[in-house]
Amino acid sequence: MLSDNLEGHVPDTVIAQIPDAAAKFNISNSLRLAHFLAQCAHESGGFKHVEENLKYTAERLKVVFPKLFPGSLSKSYELNPAKIGARIYANKIGNGDEASGDGYKYRGRGYIQLTGKANYADFAKFIGEDVVANPDLVATKYPLASAAFFFNNLKKKLWATCDEGATNEVVKAVTLIVNGGTNGLPERIKLFKEFHSLLTQ
Repeated sequence: MLSDNLEGHVPDTVIAQIPDAAAKFNISNSLRLAHFLAQCAHESGGFKHVEENLKYTAERLKVVFPKLFPGSLSKSYELNPAKIGARIYANKIGNGDEASGDGYKYRGRGYIQLTGKANYADFAKFIGEDVVANPDLVATKYPLASAAFFFNNLKKKLWATCDEGATNEVVKAVTLIVNGGTNGLPERIKLFKEFHSLLTQ
C-alpha cells in the first residue's frame, strides 16, 4: 500500500503503525485504508486524542446523560472524570457496578475509542497483551490497532461497507456504524477524499 504518500498528511507515528494494523486486521486495499483513516482522523481530532474526555460540567451532564443525573445529582459529579466514568459505564460492556470504578478504568481509548472491560478483554486476546491489566496501553501502544480491531468486527460489517466504494453515500454508511449517527459527516467525507486521492496516486 502507498502509505508513504501519507507523509505530511498523517502523523509519522500513525504511518508507522499502519503496516502491522493492515496485516492483522484485513486492511487489504487502499479503499479500506482511506475509509479507516478518515474515521480515525475525525474521531480523534486529527489523531491527537487517544483518550475519552469525561470532564463534564453539571449542566452538561444533565444534557448528555439526563437519566443518569436527575435533579441536583450532577453537582456532586461535576468535573470529576473518574466518578463520571464510573457512573455512566457501570454495569454495561462487561464493567462492574459504579463502586468498582470499571467505567473509568475502561473508558474510551484509541483513535476510535475502545470502551468497556469486555471489549478490552476481547482485544487483549487478539493482540496477545494484557490490556485489561494495563488499559493505558490501548492509548499509548495500540491506538490504531484498537481502532482496526473495531473495524474488523465481523458483526459490524465495516469492511464490507467500505468495499462498496468511494462515494459520499458509502462514507455516510461507514459513519453510521462508527458513530451511531452522522456527526461530523462533511469533515469525514473531506478526509476520506483526501486520503483516497493520496493512496491511489
